[in-house]
Amino acid sequence: MAVSPIPVSQPTLRHAQPRDVPELFRLINHWADQKQMLPKSLHHLFKAVRDFWVVEEADQVLGCGSLRIYNGELAEIASLAIDPTAQGRGFGRMLVDQCIEEARTLGLKRVFGLTYQVDFFVKLGFRVIPMDDLPEKVWRDCVDCPFLDACNETAVLINVPDAAP
Repeated sequence: MAVSPIPVSQPTLRHAQPRDVPELFRLINHWADQKQMLPKSLHHLFKAVRDFWVVEEADQVLGCGSLRIYNGELAEIASLAIDPTAQGRGFGRMLVDQCIEEARTLGLKRVFGLTYQVDFFVKLGFRVIPMDDLPEKVWRDCVDCPFLDACNETAVLINVPDAAP
């Protein structure tokens, strides 16, 4: 008797939809509880849902990340979160690569992140920079952050390859 192989589901990378917000909330706030990122409210996530990408497998959202545009040249990869059960499967890289590709198609020249996972970003071609090199971030977001005077995230930056003119 021949044994049928178990179908393997392939991960899908897609723009987030409003129906994904509860899963974004779960993923991001799981890592916020671990002190690895700032928490996000459902209200914030619904407002920003169009900035998010998700990795989905077998109808389950296993990762998310967003591209937040600051100006005509600069964007941030934010709220990058992978389900603990899906760590090490390349989903973080997929999301970062997609955000950089989106930045490229929009003609942006630089993408940054604030992270505790410095080695991950360095492996993807980012370089560590001083936070002072990102006044756009500091004045837009950090000024209202509860950790402003005790921030221990590291700023990383990559120049977008072949950004459209």
